[in-house]
Amino acid sequence: MREFLDATLSFPAVLFAAALVVVIAFWLLVLVGAADHHSFDTDLDTDLAGVGGVPVTVSVSLMVAVGWFTALTGSVLVHRSGTTGPVRATLACAVLAGALLLAWGAVRLLVHHFRRFFPDQPPPSRQDFLGRICTVRTGSVGTDFGQAEVTAADGSTAIVQVRQLEPADAELTSGSSGLLYAYDEAGEFFWVSAYDQALDPGPPPAALPPHGRKASGPAV
Repeated sequence: MREFLDATLSFPAVLFAAALVVVIAFWLLVLVGAADHHSFDTDLDTDLAGVGGVPVTVSVSLMVAVGWFTALTGSVLVHRSGTTGPVRATLACAVLAGALLLAWGAVRLLVHHFRRFFPDQPPPSRQDFLGRICTVRTGSVGTDFGQAEVTAADGSTAIVQVRQLEPADAELTSGSSGLLYAYDEAGEFFWVSAYDQALDPGPPPAALPPHGRKASGPAV
């Protein structure tokens, strides 16, 4: 046990040990619902390192775990070698480089085999709201102000900024239904028009029966 503790608290294993503590704490937060395992997907591009295709937190966590085990094993061997001074420092640096290289190679191999379990999904976009019906939540909607509530495909709701061109065919007031038909990237708002449920054509008609099939009913 003493040898294990000495190796854990020595360079380079101590670097991976500190990172491993952070990883464990993060996954505990994920388990209790205080964090999301996709939290860093938009901040880091792991494709450049060849470990993309899975959530960043998964690949980094595996790399830290493999690196820690490798560095710990190498540190134990360095301690048992009995070397000191510059030679021991050189061996420790070699262990660090080897642990990083082995961790990267192992994670890359694992990601290659398990990538199919993490299908690519496009990130949510405001463009997903285009063509959807919204409900106005402000007193009115003009060319410079307005907010509306819209429901996404997954059932969640969001409050978005909306604007209406002048002259408007119908005034949009609180509770009115509107159609989001365009998005202004510069202003970060949607263009909305009045929507009348009575004008909705509804779902497309059912397909006609195949040719030659007689319709059911009494013969004339």
